[in-house]
Amino acid sequence: MSKTILAISGSLRDRSSNTQILKLIGTWLPADISYDIYDGMGDLPHFIPAAEDEAFPKAVQSLHNQLDEADAVIICTPEYAFGLPGSLKNLLDWTVATGNFVDKPVAVITASSQGSYAHPSLLTTLGALSANIVDDATLLIPFIRAKMDTNGNITDEATERELHTVIDNLLQAIT
Repeated sequence: MSKTILAISGSLRDRSSNTQILKLIGTWLPADISYDIYDGMGDLPHFIPAAEDEAFPKAVQSLHNQLDEADAVIICTPEYAFGLPGSLKNLLDWTVATGNFVDKPVAVITASSQGSYAHPSLLTTLGALSANIVDDATLLIPFIRAKMDTNGNITDEATERELHTVIDNLLQAIT
């Protein structure tokens, strides 16, 4: 039976290192894995807790549907100003009341110049959402631009091995 992985880039830039990593990961997956990179983060309205009592906006409902249909999630994010990008935090906030991440296997990759603040922050937020952060499926990649070429390929062998380990462990969690 086919499994579905939803990938979420913490960056809205199409050519960001994080989006390139997610595209590369998609080429490594077995044929029986359905893999989609979420492209609606820029359409999400600002999270307003009072809105939970109302019908969700269309973009939010689409996010919830995609998360519910996914067997697992991969998040790959940069670090902005020593924290998570606001757009990614906004996305996660929209899932607090719906439980989309509860027990959902999740892999977490932080690829940035540093990343040492965003990575634990994202893990903490996902813990609050009761996500199943898969053992050995988290990775902090500092100095990412020195480890990739302009086509989005990983040029650092150790980083490529670590990414494969993350993906292998996530796949083991869902198969």
